[in-house]
Amino acid sequence: MSTTTENAATTAATTIPTTMRAVVVHAPGDYRLETRPVPTPGPGELLLRTDAVGICASDLKCYHGAAKFWGDDNRPAWAETNRIPGHEFVGTIVAGDDDTLTKRKVTLGDRIACEQIVPCWECKYCLEGAYWMCNVHDMFGFKGYDGAMAEYVLVPAKALTHPVSSALPGQVAAFAEPLSCAFHAVERGDIKFGDTVVIAGAGPIGLSAIAGARQKNPLRIIALDVVEAKLDLARKVGADITINIAEDDAVARVKELTDGYGADVYIEATGHPSAVPQGLNLLRKLGTFVEYSVFKDNVSVDWSIISDDKELDVRGAHLGPHTWPAAIKLLETETLPMSEICTHQFPLEQFQEALDLVGDSAGASVKVSIIPALHA
Repeated sequence: MSTTTENAATTAATTIPTTMRAVVVHAPGDYRLETRPVPTPGPGELLLRTDAVGICASDLKCYHGAAKFWGDDNRPAWAETNRIPGHEFVGTIVAGDDDTLTKRKVTLGDRIACEQIVPCWECKYCLEGAYWMCNVHDMFGFKGYDGAMAEYVLVPAKALTHPVSSALPGQVAAFAEPLSCAFHAVERGDIKFGDTVVIAGAGPIGLSAIAGARQKNPLRIIALDVVEAKLDLARKVGADITINIAEDDAVARVKELTDGYGADVYIEATGHPSAVPQGLNLLRKLGTFVEYSVFKDNVSVDWSIISDDKELDVRGAHLGPHTWPAAIKLLETETLPMSEICTHQFPLEQFQEALDLVGDSAGASVKVSIIPALHA
């Protein structure tokens, strides 16, 4: 029988159960739906009822055991077992003490989104203001804190939160995470009005980067992909030109469009090794390459293109610092075709089907989400 959570926190009028359904990581390729206790928020913490959680390409790579997450001879492991995955989420506040609610300027029943990283606020990077590069690097769903592939999720005191309209469908509100990440990649590109910007990939991050670049209003935005339906969607979110790289030579086409020079800015959002040399070759001299993807495999390129040939500015981009309010604002304007971007929603019971769909590159999905309130 369900009972109200017993603690010093203020709780919502609705009854909070003592147990919940949650996806739990046991090992790469071994995720299971289990019953877990509902977390009890302590001082500075909030309890959310999960409205939606998106499945990211990094979730899938972690599931398949990529070294980026599980470690190898070249890097330490930072993904954890016995952890609830899910870092792209929004939820409704159902419990939290008065001081925490006041500090975060929220009330019970409000919807918030959480940034995926939970900074320590004490390391060199945090103290310098670069919290997104925190040396501890705890992150919802991977390390340090459980994520939101569950009916409830605990928001620790150190987490960063942002209000989101409850009028948005949950899967749309949760898209604030990939959208904010792509906005950061766009910021790293230092896009100017006269620029030709090429964005590789028309998946969730690529489409978000196109939408963000459109806000910068460069001369032209060119989207690259191999799926025509995704290129159609790229045009709807702001691409001026699309190129199907399975049918056309992207390097030749971009140079043709730019009087033989090449693009000013290239944003890599596919995670496919071939997209890296593609970008190096289609950029003009003194161009800017922005890398956002998480790669499953190592990438080899001719580094002399970066130095001797073109003197390129190569920049990484990580997470979505300082871009969440802008991303949420764009979603709340309802100007993006989100019903075509958020293509599939699943209940928790079908988490495996959801993961498999994200991994089907030839499938019709764009953004796949889990909605705990749904039932199979």
